[in-house]
Amino acid sequence: MSTPPTTSSSSSSSSSSSSPPPPPHLGHGDAALDVFWDEGMLGHDAGAGVFDTGADPGFLDVLDRHPENADRVRNMLSVLRRGPIAPLLSWRPGRPAAVSELLSFHTPEYIEELVQANAAGSKELCAGTFMNPGSWGAALISAGTTLSAMKHILDGRGKLAYALVRPPGHHAQPSQADGYCFLNNAGLAIQLALDSGCRKVAVLDIDVHYGNGTAEGFYRSDNVLTISIHMNHGSWGPSHPQSGSIDEVGEGNGFGYNLNIPLPNGSGDEGYSYTMNELVLPAIDKFGPELIVFVIGQDSSAFDPNGRQCLTMDGYKEIGRTVRKMADKHAHGRLLIVQEGGYHLTYSAYCLHATLEGVLNLSTPLLADPIAYYPEDKAFTVKVVDAIKRYWIESIPFLKEL
Repeated sequence: MSTPPTTSSSSSSSSSSSSPPPPPHLGHGDAALDVFWDEGMLGHDAGAGVFDTGADPGFLDVLDRHPENADRVRNMLSVLRRGPIAPLLSWRPGRPAAVSELLSFHTPEYIEELVQANAAGSKELCAGTFMNPGSWGAALISAGTTLSAMKHILDGRGKLAYALVRPPGHHAQPSQADGYCFLNNAGLAIQLALDSGCRKVAVLDIDVHYGNGTAEGFYRSDNVLTISIHMNHGSWGPSHPQSGSIDEVGEGNGFGYNLNIPLPNGSGDEGYSYTMNELVLPAIDKFGPELIVFVIGQDSSAFDPNGRQCLTMDGYKEIGRTVRKMADKHAHGRLLIVQEGGYHLTYSAYCLHATLEGVLNLSTPLLADPIAYYPEDKAFTVKVVDAIKRYWIESIPFLKEL
């Protein structure tokens, strides 16, 4: 495998003197994963304050670094470079997106707003979303790196690609920043696939928050099936008017092709497994995509400061394995993975490792879960999922025989 690009000295510690683990065994038909990365994405700094507000009340000695900070991604990078999954990864360079590429998803007026905010030096675009020096360059690299990962698949140079990117993107709407997001990385990649001749793309978003920006971009399209599994958080203000409720199902030709699965807080591994089997798998089977985009966020974990779900490494691995099966069944194995949230500095990295273990169909875990145990009760989640399934059967034309 090729070696990853080096990062700045602040982004990684010295390598262990011990020998790297032997490559894990891959089953028949499995392949290595191409990881797309560029250290320029570390240049975005959202500042400090009371959690993500940027506010300093004047009576605290220590303020929080904004949860979307570079260290969380440094740990994701290092666990992939030096963790036991490292021998199965090939590293590819990222790149900045050209402004012209952004117009496939975003409006010219919005892009100009971002350009002007960058020229101003610093601006809070909406609650919790700060443009500071270095932010625009990082956002362009995040978008371009995701586009490169998608093009890698479309050009037939690989089937499994992971865009390790920040700032995140799935809340960015065609004309609006939102939720730490400036540019919709997944949305741009999906549009590239459509423009390249793909007729059907399925998107599964497991970040703990509703992927409202991606949904908004394809809300009137029947070429893209967007499925978002998220905690039931509702709207959080003018930048995020969508509620993520089950009745936000698309409009016009897209009616029925935006599927929201708002789960009760604390749904856990078993609740997510039930959701995948009862809702996600049947919907994707009915849709029959030619390519799958898997939007991941480890803020669904049991210990994330920005979420209220209870997924552990086992849950993430099982979701990754299930998504891989869907890609093999419907999309000739073509699967793009795009990074979104995940704000616990260490556990997010472990859960990412587990997710990719699942995508690679590894039979046994490579990393033990250091803090796994969390009691869960799936009974309420099962009731919610069953109610959503009844709603889909009654309301969504292509799912009437689910």
